Amino acid sequence: MPSQLSLVPPPATRRPAPPALVVVAHGSRDPRALSTVSALLDRIRALRPDVPVHLGHIELNAPLLPDTLAALGDTEAVLVPLLLSRGYHVKRDIPEMAAASRARTHLAAPLGPHPLLVDALQARLTEAGWGGTPSRTSAVVLAAAGSRDPDAKADTARTAHLLAARLGVPVIPAYASAATPTVQTAVRTLLARGRRHIALASYFTAPGRFATECAQQAPWIAAAPLGTHPSMADLVLHRYEEALATAAAQPVLASA
Repeated sequence: MPSQLSLVPPPATRRPAPPALVVVAHGSRDPRALSTVSALLDRIRALRPDVPVHLGHIELNAPLLPDTLAALGDTEAVLVPLLLSRGYHVKRDIPEMAAASRARTHLAAPLGPHPLLVDALQARLTEAGWGGTPSRTSAVVLAAAGSRDPDAKADTARTAHLLAARLGVPVIPAYASAATPTVQTAVRTLLARGRRHIALASYFTAPGRFATECAQQAPWIAAAPLGTHPSMADLVLHRYEEALATAAAQPVLASA
């Protein structure tokens, strides 16, 4: 007769909690930026209620990233930059803040370039009135913040290429600061090519001074920033999972 002990099922194994997701925003003096980022985090939490989601800013807004990381202690966390290209913040600021903390961090890639951003850009243009005009007279200026880092400019140019392929019209990247061409120069270039219906695609994660200034220079329609478009939440989670997969694939070095 089998022992009663053999009939007792083994205790359930509790799955470890997933690493925290820290969304790293730049920060802005425009109050609309913080409210937009907060709403985006709410959307991310709704998609992945099992993942602890936190916010940290590089500057200008609380909580600052070092404070967010300090509150996490030695927790494992993935830092996802809410930035659209490589540049100084991605290459220097965020890694240095992470290295100075006790948290066990993994650094994700910036959001762009990626096809999900093109989905959001196209949707925002459609909301602003894009469509219904002949493609032979239409064009888009992709307005971005700008950076002196050539990798940032290359990333933005890649997004412009992807958007042009999607829309079937020329798309010229332009910048609010630190890089050329400006929005005005890009508009003049397209007008010289016979493009009369020139829309401005706002390549910004949230409203702010640069986004507002660029929109004011639009000769026709200006799309809203990417904001809380569903593709943005999907992309943040994609970068989170991508960073975890990369970390898991790295070999563990044996101690001496």
